[in-house]
Amino acid sequence: MILMEQRTLGRTGRDVSVVGQGTWQLGGDWGEVAEDDAFGLLDAAVASGVTFFDTADVYGDGRSEQLIGRYLKNRPDADVFVATKMGRRLDQVPENYVLDNFRTWNDRSRANLGTDTLDLVQLHCPPSTVYSSDAVYDALDTLVAEQRIAAYAVSVETCAEALTAIARPGVASVQIILNPFRLKPLDEVLPAAVAAGVGIIARVPLASGLLSGRYTKETVFGPDDHRTYNRHGEAFDQGETFSGIDYATGVAAAAEFAALAPEGATPAQTALRWIIQQPGVTSVIPGARSVEQARANAAAADLPRLPQSTLDAVRELYDRSIRAEVHDRW
Repeated sequence: MILMEQRTLGRTGRDVSVVGQGTWQLGGDWGEVAEDDAFGLLDAAVASGVTFFDTADVYGDGRSEQLIGRYLKNRPDADVFVATKMGRRLDQVPENYVLDNFRTWNDRSRANLGTDTLDLVQLHCPPSTVYSSDAVYDALDTLVAEQRIAAYAVSVETCAEALTAIARPGVASVQIILNPFRLKPLDEVLPAAVAAGVGIIARVPLASGLLSGRYTKETVFGPDDHRTYNRHGEAFDQGETFSGIDYATGVAAAAEFAALAPEGATPAQTALRWIIQQPGVTSVIPGARSVEQARANAAAADLPRLPQSTLDAVRELYDRSIRAEVHDRW
């Protein structure tokens, strides 16, 4: 088993690998992933030093959680910290974020994952007012007191939501979109998290695959892939698909980004390395659909730090091609 750098995940006090394994793909919203293939890529991630899985109760209506639960049952030697999410099983109104619903969702996730106490539960991008509700945090504290969960956190869409959550003393970590095409969190969110001792989990690190450099304007995604059906936010927040960037704009910018990859590294690995070295980031959670992708993602942790010239080039590309489209919106 390969050793990977570990960082403390905020107020959980637990160490996790700097590259984690996102498991949205295992739910099916990126096209079907067979069960054996899912177990294979999880195994490849663990063998590559990954000690952090991120999932949610709505990924495949629980399929992602169930696959992780079965995998870890068969691998009791795997020391993996599992973060899941809750809140999107009902209409997205603040009134649904109450203790009774939390317990119901929590019971389902514990059964799916095969554990009595969940390592970390994140509110799954709820309505903005939820982040400032005292009653919501009281309910989450109750789940901790009942030993249903060891810690709680939030997953957010906007920097303002992140800053509101960071100010709450019980929030262990914040999950936010961060990649070379989404730089706004660098301005305030990451410094605030560092000051408060809150972990940062970077999601959508490859802008839904754009930053891999493998796609062209002619690329066609399957009908069950959110990159087909959610480009304009038809099913959920637009920011979750291509980081909210117009696809053609993103493809052109990704071609420029690919030219910044150092020798021996892919564009995707370069994007992950860029995220890892941002001050305040705890872990980045790329997804994977194959063993090869899982291994390649994990290998980004071993790349040398990117030089300042590359960081400057990323900023220049963002300011010139991306900023006007996404910065103020998110």
